[in-house]
Amino acid sequence: MAETSFLRQRLPYRNFNAAFILIGVNLFVFFVTQIAPQTILYIAMNPMAVVDRGLIWQPFTYMFAHAGVTHILFNMLGIFFFGTQVEARLGSYEFLLFYGITGLLAGLFSLGFYLMTGNVGVILLGASGAVFAVLLAFATLFPDAVIFLFGIIPIRAPILVIGYTFIELFSQIGGTRGNVAHFTHLAGFFFAFLYFVVRLRINPIRVFIDDMRS
Repeated sequence: MAETSFLRQRLPYRNFNAAFILIGVNLFVFFVTQIAPQTILYIAMNPMAVVDRGLIWQPFTYMFAHAGVTHILFNMLGIFFFGTQVEARLGSYEFLLFYGITGLLAGLFSLGFYLMTGNVGVILLGASGAVFAVLLAFATLFPDAVIFLFGIIPIRAPILVIGYTFIELFSQIGGTRGNVAHFTHLAGFFFAFLYFVVRLRINPIRVFIDDMRS
């Protein structure tokens, strides 16, 4: 009973703009990796580095490293547009816990997946797993919100999440992977779903179904 109570006990509500702090940390790390490129080998996640060299922090720190300006720009825009709204609803402490746990679990899942498939030379970096989790949180908390895809096409937030899920599944299974960690994105969605069900007692699927019926 104590464990269940702890899992479901909400943190005190306070809003101190944690989303902007996350953006600042990501920008700082990006700046450091630009002036000292070798540091990215310690921050990004490489399965061999985690297992053989003992860099066990990488399944967490990978989400603060980015490959280039475009990569960090899109992820930070995701935190700015969606993370600030989720933080305003959940509070900064809960938002940071949500962001950290979903990003970490997505990293651990990816680590296990790469080890099982023998893809041990890959380097995983970027906040996308946590940002996809934030997108699902936004769609769950604000199911009536309309997002303008490419700044033109209006799409309800739950439909966007469902669409992204199918795109990521197709890209992963169909082999159109490129340099994108589609499984990490899907893991972000999955662990965000679990977080809402287990901790917040909100079922995103039920929210999405109710939204489509309305």
